[in-house]
Amino acid sequence: MEERRIGAIKILVALIGCGLLISCKTTKEEGPAKKLEQPNIIVLLCDDLGYGDLSSFGHPFIETPNLDALAESGIKLTSFYSTAPVCSPSRIGLLTGRSPNRAGLYDFIVGGNTPREDLKDVVHLRAEEETIPALLKEVGYSTCLVGKWHGSSLFNSEKQPQPDHFGFEHWFATHNNASPTHKNPKNFVRNGSKVGPLEGFSSQLIVDEAIDWLDKKEGDNPFFLEVAFHEPHEPIASPETLVKKYLEFTDIKEEAEFFANVENVDIAVGRLMTYLKERGLDKNTLVVFTSDNGPETLNRYPKAKRSFGSPGDLKGMKLWTNEAGFRVPCIINWLGKDTYNGTTEAVISALDFLPTFSELAGAGLPQKELDGQSIASFLKTGTIERQKPLVWSFYNALNEHVVAMRKGDWKIMARLKTEEGYLPKILNIHSGNEALVKKAKLSDFVLYHIKEDIGESQEVSKKHPELFERMKTELVQEYGELLDDSHIWARN
Repeated sequence: MEERRIGAIKILVALIGCGLLISCKTTKEEGPAKKLEQPNIIVLLCDDLGYGDLSSFGHPFIETPNLDALAESGIKLTSFYSTAPVCSPSRIGLLTGRSPNRAGLYDFIVGGNTPREDLKDVVHLRAEEETIPALLKEVGYSTCLVGKWHGSSLFNSEKQPQPDHFGFEHWFATHNNASPTHKNPKNFVRNGSKVGPLEGFSSQLIVDEAIDWLDKKEGDNPFFLEVAFHEPHEPIASPETLVKKYLEFTDIKEEAEFFANVENVDIAVGRLMTYLKERGLDKNTLVVFTSDNGPETLNRYPKAKRSFGSPGDLKGMKLWTNEAGFRVPCIINWLGKDTYNGTTEAVISALDFLPTFSELAGAGLPQKELDGQSIASFLKTGTIERQKPLVWSFYNALNEHVVAMRKGDWKIMARLKTEEGYLPKILNIHSGNEALVKKAKLSDFVLYHIKEDIGESQEVSKKHPELFERMKTELVQEYGELLDDSHIWARN
């Protein structure tokens, strides 16, 4: 018996040894694993650029030849969504791949020096949130932000995390808008130090900074660059030569100034693309251009006198949960690589950038719940199946239906109602109103076949009763999960 056991062991050892030899031989024949070719990544983000504000998206007067060229040789996305219909939440959603509600960003961030009853003065991107630049930095990327930050109520203060905490090695930014206007701004900060008065227009100045950073960058490791334009958000200022050009199309100088403002961004983008080509950086650089939300409404507030942005054929404007609030232009062009080329109606979100960039760079993913998904395969095929619907909950919307969900070809929207009536406009969720918000129930549902009716002109719930009930059930579930995971602010 003992001899049998010993014999069996010898055979097993021999087999294992043979397996190891075979394994080694196979590995040797296959050679080492192919090294991941990490792309450079550039995000070009406008502020308040509407769905219809580019020539390639149908504007009749504004000339954007550089962006049009990117769209022509790349991917033009006509069903692309930002993560919120207003700036700060949208930007935080883009950076984290998560609904901004999860991070506690419900509206734009205000200055934090004056205490407010709604606690908006304490709102900021919290240190625990993981971002695109932080994840890419871990796998060898150099990282840079130029332009608008708007992620902390106490900008450039040790009391709150600043861009460098979230992975930006170099940052040249403002808290919110360029001040006093886009021309000769005085409020830029570079890596924690105030810069002082500058000469030129913001869009050109931040591209100058980006180019200078790239020139000084050491090594051939990849880079992540976010170029966060202030344009065409008020207070608008544009080069007089461009303004004069557009006065041929309008008798309103303020409108000509808006048109010129958008073209000035296009010129800045063109300068950056030319630089990439001249430096040989156009061989493997993924470029994404989009906007944080839809266009501002003319004269909505006193300084919005140049806000002539166009929603195109969409309903609503900035601050709406109808399409124009967050359906924005998007162009993706992977310079130097073969990708899908053309115009697509595929439903893509800025939430998808983090998982996509992480996959392409070989980086990890955050432990927290993500709402986006990788579109790496979409870049090759132009098609995608969303794993979960897109959901927005914007409690300070200018329209009544403050909760919206896009799933496939359909969009469902709802109001929020309590026992006392409809939920009032909410600027922030905090310890003082948490109970009120959480007891509000979805109501007054409406349904749109959004693929066929991008203007949301025909409510179709009665034509599709079974689909309507399924969509209602799913929205209740998705909104409940989002609300349960939303950060609630409290004053420490």
